Amino acid sequence: MHPDHLVQDEEKSIQSNTYEDSSDNTYEPFSIRNYAATRLTSLRPPMAKVPNPFKLLAMLNKQQWAFFMVSFFAWSWDSFDFFTVSLTVDDLAESFNKSTTDITWGITLVLMLRSAGSIIFGIAADRYGRKWPFIAALLLFIILELATGFCQTYKQFLAVRALFGIAMGGLYGNAAVTALEDCPVEARGLVGGLMQQGYAFGYLLATAFSRALVNTTSHGWRPFFWFGACPPVLIIIFRLCLPETNAFRNRREQHTEQGNVAKKFISDGRKALQDHWLVFIYLVLLSTGFNFMSHGTQDLYPTMLENERGFSADAVTVTQVIANLGAMTGGATTGYCSQIFGRRFSMLVVCIIGGALLYPYSFVETEAVTAAAFFVQFCVQGAWSVMPIYMMELAPSSFHTFVVGSAYQFGNLASSASSTIEATLGERYPLAPLDETDGSVVARYNYGKVICIFMGAIYAYNVLLIIVGPEKRGYNANVDDDSSTAQTIMGERDV
Repeated sequence: MHPDHLVQDEEKSIQSNTYEDSSDNTYEPFSIRNYAATRLTSLRPPMAKVPNPFKLLAMLNKQQWAFFMVSFFAWSWDSFDFFTVSLTVDDLAESFNKSTTDITWGITLVLMLRSAGSIIFGIAADRYGRKWPFIAALLLFIILELATGFCQTYKQFLAVRALFGIAMGGLYGNAAVTALEDCPVEARGLVGGLMQQGYAFGYLLATAFSRALVNTTSHGWRPFFWFGACPPVLIIIFRLCLPETNAFRNRREQHTEQGNVAKKFISDGRKALQDHWLVFIYLVLLSTGFNFMSHGTQDLYPTMLENERGFSADAVTVTQVIANLGAMTGGATTGYCSQIFGRRFSMLVVCIIGGALLYPYSFVETEAVTAAAFFVQFCVQGAWSVMPIYMMELAPSSFHTFVVGSAYQFGNLASSASSTIEATLGERYPLAPLDETDGSVVARYNYGKVICIFMGAIYAYNVLLIIVGPEKRGYNANVDDDSSTAQTIMGERDV
């Protein structure tokens, strides 16, 4: 364990790609105490010299750009398909004669089952290649989005969305690794930030298309889901035209030269679990907080604007579009800044700012709330933009897809009830009902109060975890890990 003041600069760490450890047993009390003592000092920004964003993007060759684009579009449509439910909660509740809380279980089931998909597709991608598990997940997207549009009962709706969670769980890790695995080391922070913004871009598209497709025909909300099944066809064709990543092909050749590929894969998996189990647990805990942060600020927010604030459908759409423009701006900006200021420092700053903006985000009653929405989502997706590369730099290279995908989706599992929790708690704080022009009465609830208090606790949790976490900024994700480079959370060297 080395003191942080002896840490070399970014360029040297990128060249060496090694992380020294002076202790034989990384879990000795001295090593743990030394690690804990450096958590605050290790947040000091390294102020690495990084080329401007355009020069970084120019480092990518045509194939690397293609990998980035196909991953970005796939992740965007993963987000689009997820938010189809969030944006039609009231319509689904009316169609199935259920409450808002009942419909949010459709969101919860998707998040819960994602972890199963991440394990299945993650192991398949690390064992057999990124390409076909990627395509298989998108094929399931097509089938299950069509099926959602044809659901006639609430039970059918829940069953289809549960299966959809498995498909969605299989895509994220694969998309992140496909985009970043062959990416130049210096550009990974920026590219990872841009790739992650597929989530915000998909949400923006879902918001726009919901106004165009929901309740504009006699089929109500169903055309929204039917449309969601179409673009994955184009993404599949795009991926079919691309090969495996160079990093995966190189590892496969190395394993083939060493003999039994399946036996080597199992052996590597066992060793990775032994050496990196604490890192994996940490990433799951951090992903849990980040998933609570994103879903807690987003999933019920359109319902809050419409139900509590009385916003029109057009006003809700404008607010959501502006919020997602903020998310994409924050993601690109913070991802690039993480190369200069460090991964943890960058995430920490935007989490603190995001927490400070919760009050106006939740309590401003006029359309001026769009300004708060812009900056809150700037911070949420700014923090998230660092996560893909942060996880890849901590994960063993032979199991990038499994670790990145599973850590993210186990975090989704732990935070899966976020929208249901907020909806249930919100119903404990009723407001004066709203009389509609047709004589009906609409029940109203103080969702804003719940979002503000609930998310305040989540931001505090995230700040604490970021402070205690490790960092391997500049670690070369394309090299195979062995006993000398695969360090545990207590033994890694912060760079």
